[in-house]
Amino acid sequence: MAKMASRFYVTGLVQGVGFRYWTSGRAQHHGLTGWVRNRRDGRVEVLVFGEKEKLDLLERELAEGPPGAMVQSVEPAPVTPEEAELTARATGFEQTPTV
Repeated sequence: MAKMASRFYVTGLVQGVGFRYWTSGRAQHHGLTGWVRNRRDGRVEVLVFGEKEKLDLLERELAEGPPGAMVQSVEPAPVTPEEAELTARATGFEQTPTV
């Protein structure tokens, strides 16, 4: 099955509720690589690489979020070729600093 990279911006009550930790666990469970980080505008950004069906599953899970989160939306966004290559070479899934 073909692999690809996806980016998602998650809005709502998604910071201070363990969203990044939860996202890391879900991504690792699905065998995906990449990262998750908070953004100063209150969103959470996820850049992830793997099989399309698993990316679609993670996107649906992000829309639900962990207990305590109140997700308003999950917006897909473009991934540059350089970002896709970096996530394809990643060996795991990590939480990165806020931007």
